[in-house]
Amino acid sequence: MKKPERIGLMFILLILMFASISSIKAQFSTSTENMKSFLDSQVPGINIQVNATAEAEPNENITVMLSLKRQTGIYVKYFNLSVFGYVNGTYEILMDNITDSGFSLDDSPRPYNCTFTVPEQVWGTTYGEITLTYNATYPAGPGNLELPYNITLGFTMTHIQNVYLKSIEDQLANLTALYLQLQQNYTALQQNLSELENTRSAVAILAITSVFFLATTLYLVMRKPKDYW
Repeated sequence: MKKPERIGLMFILLILMFASISSIKAQFSTSTENMKSFLDSQVPGINIQVNATAEAEPNENITVMLSLKRQTGIYVKYFNLSVFGYVNGTYEILMDNITDSGFSLDDSPRPYNCTFTVPEQVWGTTYGEITLTYNATYPAGPGNLELPYNITLGFTMTHIQNVYLKSIEDQLANLTALYLQLQQNYTALQQNLSELENTRSAVAILAITSVFFLATTLYLVMRKPKDYW
């Protein structure tokens, strides 16, 4: 391969590489810019943080990012995060969950991520529930004190837009706009009809006046004295 051809190929590869990097950055920005912190709580020995998609619509995805960070020696026997939605805003259903068991927390936060699709009929505020069964070890004099915990935390999460209500509101707005337009047209038509009636009245008066003038003229002509020679 000649040198100019190699330079051209390298240039094309660089362009493709930068395009791929830009695409990845754009996807990452889109997936994280709609995130919101819904829980930042302290339980004995553990800090729990939950970030998730702030708002979504049915059939769209929700991303949940959870972090467990220890404040003392922690051994988790069981952990579960469940995310619930509400069909038609009332009937509770499980949309997704994260579960784990039998692990110790170290000095680094332990992350959990999941992404799921909102069912079609779900709308309103979603609900998250965390269940933790664990042992926390605390320094106590010459030894350590180990205490068991069984904790449940509930918190509100992502708001799912009621697209059906929005559709009805949009239709109502369109009907209202159509009604106002028809009302304006009706008012204009009434004005035109009023003007037409006025015109008809004027024509009728003119016609009556013309007939009266003609009759008067004929009468005067008929009454005019004859000339005698």
